[in-house]
Amino acid sequence: MKKFIIGLAMILAAAIPAQAVKVPENVQNFINTAYPNTEYRFDGVVILPDNTVYLPLIPSKFNSEETEVGIKYTIPANKTLSDKPDAVVLNNDYVLLKLIKNNKGKNTILNLPAPPVEIMTGLLPQDLLVPKNFIIPASMKNIIGNLDTHTEKAHGLVIPMEKPKTGVYANNLDKTPALKNKVMYIATTLSKNIQVVDADKNYAGYALYQEDVPISLKGYDTFLLVTSFGKKSLDVISLTDDKVIKTIEFKTQPEEIVIDNNNKIAYISSGEDASLYVISLETMTIKKQIRLNGMCEKVILSDDGTKLLYNDKQTRAVWAIELDNNYLLKEIGKFSNVSKIAYINDKIYITSRTKAHLAIIDYETNGVIAEIQIADKPIDMIAYNHNLYILGATENIVQVINTETDDLTDTIYLNTKGFSTNINQIEDTNLAIISDTRASIYCVLDMETKQIVKASAIEVPIRTIVVTDRVMKIK
Repeated sequence: MKKFIIGLAMILAAAIPAQAVKVPENVQNFINTAYPNTEYRFDGVVILPDNTVYLPLIPSKFNSEETEVGIKYTIPANKTLSDKPDAVVLNNDYVLLKLIKNNKGKNTILNLPAPPVEIMTGLLPQDLLVPKNFIIPASMKNIIGNLDTHTEKAHGLVIPMEKPKTGVYANNLDKTPALKNKVMYIATTLSKNIQVVDADKNYAGYALYQEDVPISLKGYDTFLLVTSFGKKSLDVISLTDDKVIKTIEFKTQPEEIVIDNNNKIAYISSGEDASLYVISLETMTIKKQIRLNGMCEKVILSDDGTKLLYNDKQTRAVWAIELDNNYLLKEIGKFSNVSKIAYINDKIYITSRTKAHLAIIDYETNGVIAEIQIADKPIDMIAYNHNLYILGATENIVQVINTETDDLTDTIYLNTKGFSTNINQIEDTNLAIISDTRASIYCVLDMETKQIVKASAIEVPIRTIVVTDRVMKIK
């Protein structure tokens, strides 16, 4: 009888889809009743708020339309989800296996000499990020399928960094409480590795190893998306365990990353391929390729999320892609040395790096609304609360344009002596981080009061920075 069950398990396992299956919504709803802030990773891993990890087993015949999800049984028996048992078998045969430690401190799951049929016939998602030092009990080998062919990507990236021996390292957070419990991921001019800095310190606690120099870094949820020079792929780094959880392959080198949080989508540009790729951030897979005119750069998403705009680096033409109109391409016009594009209230704002010039264009007519002389080398800009904040690199100033009147209303002096590079809003706050590629310093701008509330020394010059919430690490 036991041989028959094992044979049946092998047959059924072969019939289960090979790719990762997202945790079904009704299963998520059931788990959320006990743990509202649970994370459901796109590879299927379930992470409770206290970092307890459950690995899902996909049943061979899964009834996804089962509306009332409940517990069929648990191991140990007669437990609730709040008890965090070693195994939870739901009434739709979906199984959750708790990640535990064996007596040698290795990651494993419960060891059952005679596993029940729901476990014997289930299968782990086949692109699951296998936990470090993961050991499967011999009696449970059937749940692996072909998973071992996917584990090579799950390499750790952490490089320990020595704490500087001199200097004052704690920043004054009294004026910037929004930075508390934040972490900064920094690409520098000095190393290809990504420096990881707690916001309450000015040095990297550790670094994330990179084989190539990063082009673009963007954060989403508990992940970091990275493109790199000379690499035809995008890495998805899990910040809970500092590993590459997935590598998304492209035909050519991917470059810029634009995140649409509302629709859980990323747009990845490839100038060489004259394309934008649409990535689902729920599954981390390519959903669509958008063909473009020219070699795209300076890609931005409009304030209402309905358009993408980019500059063609060969012809100097600015184009719009109407996302809600079957990806219709519209040429806006040709502009000299475009450094940044913004779209606010049906108006396009375009800065010229060499001409110290801001052009304001009506989207419907392509007519010029205004042309404004601005600070030398306007290198970046962001919109916030009816204002446009333009970063002038040479003079290290931020100029404020009222987007309702299109008047220059304020000039904010950074009082730094380097070369400013980026201005990035800290998500869900009124603060922006202004980085510098030459001076080892960053400034924090309060966009409500239009004042610099903090200028902090940091160990390394910043080329690109991503600020995220600190996440609990999976051990």
